[in-house]
Amino acid sequence: MAHRSAHPAVPIALLVFGLVAILLLTIPTEDVQEPPGFMYGIVLDAGSSHTALYIYKWPADKLNGTGVVTQHTECHVKGEGISSYAGRQGAAGRSLEACLDQAVEDIPKERHPCTPVYLGATAGMRLLQISKPELSDQILQEVGHKIQSYPFSYQGATILSGKEEGAYGWVTVNYLSENFIKYGFVGSWLSAGRPTVGALDLGGASTQITFETKDKVEDEKDLKKLRLYGHDYSLYTHSFLCYGRDEFLKRLMAHILKSQGYPLSITHPCYPAGFNRTVKLNSTFSSPCTEQYNPSSYDPLASVTVTGSGQYQHCLGNVSEIFSFDSCPFSQCSFDKVFQPNVSGSFMAFSAFYYVHLSLQRTTGVTAQTPSQLENAAETQCGMTFNQLLLLDPKQRSRLQDNCASSVFVKTLMFRGYGFDEMSFPRVTFQKKAGDTSVGWALGLHAESEQFTAGRDSGAEEGPDSRSVGHPHLPLRPPARGGPGLHPTPFC
Repeated sequence: MAHRSAHPAVPIALLVFGLVAILLLTIPTEDVQEPPGFMYGIVLDAGSSHTALYIYKWPADKLNGTGVVTQHTECHVKGEGISSYAGRQGAAGRSLEACLDQAVEDIPKERHPCTPVYLGATAGMRLLQISKPELSDQILQEVGHKIQSYPFSYQGATILSGKEEGAYGWVTVNYLSENFIKYGFVGSWLSAGRPTVGALDLGGASTQITFETKDKVEDEKDLKKLRLYGHDYSLYTHSFLCYGRDEFLKRLMAHILKSQGYPLSITHPCYPAGFNRTVKLNSTFSSPCTEQYNPSSYDPLASVTVTGSGQYQHCLGNVSEIFSFDSCPFSQCSFDKVFQPNVSGSFMAFSAFYYVHLSLQRTTGVTAQTPSQLENAAETQCGMTFNQLLLLDPKQRSRLQDNCASSVFVKTLMFRGYGFDEMSFPRVTFQKKAGDTSVGWALGLHAESEQFTAGRDSGAEEGPDSRSVGHPHLPLRPPARGGPGLHPTPFC
């Protein structure tokens, strides 16, 4: 019976196909309109270890509140971050050429004049601004001139504060999670009615924690108030400079060198057994983050031999000494005398948090979802020899020696620092992307700074840290404070 009942579907399908064909033939050509095009925006995320160019797009015919920003393409600049080109005139600007050339190809030519482009530099440039401000200014000028040589609408090149970086990351996480608004089937934006998600960002030179809180933020420097889509949000956000993965590894090396008396050879308890390397002292002591460990005098070109021992407990002890948990001028602190309310709600951990978590899974087979699982996985990883790690994760050869230190650092930061526990840590997800969009601060710039084009909400409270923003579908604008002057984006 099932076989016989299938046959009548064939003439029905032919009939439907015929009707569709007749309709298409009878519709006048002028009534068939081309699908609407897109508007585009470019953000260059100039991090401490590398630069990434992101192209976002939104429907060109939806400029009255119904557009959705999506990631169009991305391009990763070869080489290190722009701060690494200090003293090499023109090199930082030249490093961006390949990705800017790619942007020219990825965006329709007719949209070039009205495509805003903005470069935001983060902790690497914040460190350079502290140590060598004249070189920092020179690099910003160079990359600005390079970007202006392209046919886009230049919006500026600036150094983001840690607070801005943390807030933009939080906006990105919640925008991609549709926690602010969602587009309803009736063709209008609706309040999602969902709780927001906290953001945990680990870069090369800094780490940020941002989450919505109802508790009093005792240090006003860590309070950020936003008004998005008609709702007010009170955020706790703090950026820890020198606690990014790369800078932390330098500090750990400097700490071990100092604790062992600056000899010509040292034993590194976080390096795997069977691994050794020779490092020049200036690669460790040239950073502002390692100043407290610097010897009174040393030859920057001198070398030291480092031999790994793979001792988890000794590694944990050295890593813990980089943090300061001793005194707190507030009712409670995370570390280094920084106030932090208790973590609450769910969190998304991205950037290097994701990669550290992934390396643990690759080498131990454990997806750490509880504090005990993370601790056991870190201890297991630290006990592996370099050859064992190489067999398990050969593609990461250049970073394998740092696996143990990175996982112990994340464990210490998350549990002893931020205060995650058996109840709250399982609510942390480690992600690289949400859908097809990379997670980071860049997309959040669209929403957080839309006040310049969408207008202010009359119900918003104006203050030094209160922003009113519209839907993230309009041409990109840079942040108000610390950013460049606004430039009008040509209409297309």
